[in-house]
Amino acid sequence: MLVALSDTFGTDLARGIGAIMLYAIVGLVLMLLGFYAIDFTTPGKLSELVRRGMPNAVVITASGMVSMAFIVVVAIWASASDLVEGLITSLVYGLIGIVAQVLAVRLLEWATRIDVRSTIESERYTPATLIVAAAHVALGLVVAVAIS
Repeated sequence: MLVALSDTFGTDLARGIGAIMLYAIVGLVLMLLGFYAIDFTTPGKLSELVRRGMPNAVVITASGMVSMAFIVVVAIWASASDLVEGLITSLVYGLIGIVAQVLAVRLLEWATRIDVRSTIESERYTPATLIVAAAHVALGLVVAVAIS
């Protein structure tokens, strides 16, 4: 059986691979910025608490990363079809989404009066962690849908 490929197959394939790599880089940059935004705005040094294996810090960080992934994925999905415009809109939507997410989570933590510092620094799991984690995921979904 002979398979005929279009004359532009190789070029189209290379262009697609390049686009995937560029979007992956934008996504990685946004995820890193999202992590540092969560770390910076959370009382205490969240990344160090995670490295020490503090259970509440791990759960809150994981939920924050999942919420940031929602935002990044939808920012890429909602981006323009032109590659350069798509990369720019993904980056801008992603950055705005990260800022909105961080502000919303901090506001919700303030409204619930959860002492986040003592929660994340505790060596034992505390139920308040689920509230903070749920807030991260829920607000990440809200921000992601707002982007779309």
